[in-house]
Amino acid sequence: MPEITVTASVNEIRTATDFVNRQLALTGCDEWLRIQIDIAIDEILGNIAKFGCHRENSFATVRFDTENDPRSIVLTFIDRGTPFDPQTAAVPDISLPARERFIGGLGLFMVKKIMDDVSYSYRDGQNILTVRKKY
Repeated sequence: MPEITVTASVNEIRTATDFVNRQLALTGCDEWLRIQIDIAIDEILGNIAKFGCHRENSFATVRFDTENDPRSIVLTFIDRGTPFDPQTAAVPDISLPARERFIGGLGLFMVKKIMDDVSYSYRDGQNILTVRKKY
């Protein structure tokens, strides 16, 4: 299973995204799927960098896999940051006008909406977040 480990920094999001896009090119998936996956990578790694890994020299690993039934792209994000289950994050109230909304939470909301499955576990001192997108 191909994977890349990067410093847990927003500056490394492009590196991880490029890695995943090279893998996606081998699957023959369409541009719309790639864009949705790029958004998920940006949001998830951004959150790991900003909120989860507060130590210098923290790392995040992105694993790429595919499944055949149903045909899906599977990305697994692993870090040793603060335990955080995105499934427990408050759902933002998107019915309010933008200036009345609480800042934050929209990125995870988007990831949950555009991915077909989001699962989380915390094992051996690691956050393990897996997202799936059918294609």
